[in-house]
Amino acid sequence: MNDMKAEVQESGFEQRYELDASPEKVWRAISIAEFREKWLPSDALANLQSLSETPGKEIRYKLRDDTPPHLESTVTFTIAPNGSGGTTLRIVHELTGATFERLAKTVANGNSPTIMLAA
Repeated sequence: MNDMKAEVQESGFEQRYELDASPEKVWRAISIAEFREKWLPSDALANLQSLSETPGKEIRYKLRDDTPPHLESTVTFTIAPNGSGGTTLRIVHELTGATFERLAKTVANGNSPTIMLAA
């Protein structure tokens, strides 16, 4: 069974998956570059190395959009065994602090200077 639940948060979103695969197999898929590349290409990462890692439990990466304004975000993958012998995979995707503040200011009306066009 592969169920998914999603929740939108103020600075990003959270997803939870119930996977049939063992925690060890899921950990390999999210932590070993050759396996991760199949679903999260290296060019989407701001840095090929993880930001932090608790082996077998949690890993964090910094992502960068490939289109302007090239927003950066942090994605945290947390795994835990579930009651059916599979894995609960929790993914939290957040815009990073400064990026989120900059985006919030640019999308609000009236926050940018008035631009006058020549007649």
